[in-house]
Amino acid sequence: MELGSYSDQSKSTFSLADEDHTLANAVRFTLNQDPRVTFCGYSIPHPSDNRVNIRVQTTGDPAREVLKDACQDLMLMCQHVRSTFDKSVNDFKMSKTVKDMDIK
Repeated sequence: MELGSYSDQSKSTFSLADEDHTLANAVRFTLNQDPRVTFCGYSIPHPSDNRVNIRVQTTGDPAREVLKDACQDLMLMCQHVRSTFDKSVNDFKMSKTVKDMDIK
């Protein structure tokens, strides 16, 4: 859910349900890498509430678009990490012979 003003779309707070510090901190990090972002932060209203509020202020671009771009960038980063990890595991498995592996 977006909480912001209709007159100034460069400042908005987004409330994400069923999320916690894991996603919020990753999105905050990605948003802070974007030169269009002047401020970004998040808060969790209450520890027992699975909700995260992410505040985004930009240099003029719509905050919704900047957040969407940051989420897409984060997905690309995660895909890169996953593919790098999978490749390393595969390379490790291929470098070991059956005798070297401790299979029981």
